[in-house]
Amino acid sequence: MSGKVILRAKTLAAMAGVLVFTLAQAESPPVPLGAELLKPFKQQLMGALKAGLQEGPDQAIEACKVKAPEIAASLSLDGVEMGRTSHRLRNPDNAAPEWVKPVLHDYLDNEAEVHPVEVSAGEGRMGYVEPIRMQATPCLMCHGEVLAPAVAEKIAVLYPEDRATGFGDGDLRGVFWVSWPEG
Repeated sequence: MSGKVILRAKTLAAMAGVLVFTLAQAESPPVPLGAELLKPFKQQLMGALKAGLQEGPDQAIEACKVKAPEIAASLSLDGVEMGRTSHRLRNPDNAAPEWVKPVLHDYLDNEAEVHPVEVSAGEGRMGYVEPIRMQATPCLMCHGEVLAPAVAEKIAVLYPEDRATGFGDGDLRGVFWVSWPEG
């Protein structure tokens, strides 16, 4: 008889655990589609930057210049388009799509209160924009107020019109963006 009581107690405990887990799942908000679409881009970009940094700043700069557009292109499939942009561009090829510009301006006007947003991207498309905040490592090595001479020289050669330095830790660097067909 005591075996049945123990078995019932274990069964009830397991059922209670499932119920708690189910309730926790029901209470957590769904992850926006845009965030899911951007996740591999952000992960692969950070991986490329870290790998480049292990070889030196020159390779990290190359990762941003060459790898980032390749990663974005490889993930832009089935009508999905993604990239990154800023109010202070380093690479003019990263200019903001028209639908991103108002969001970026709103972010700059309220820099302390920026959050990812989903918006209409026009022409039957949805868009998602997520802020990029500066991090001490690896960002400030190439985007900070003071750059190592070799880094500054490499950036000047690759990007003569560069406007993407002078940032501090936590500053708004720009945004990741993604758009996809509605429906």
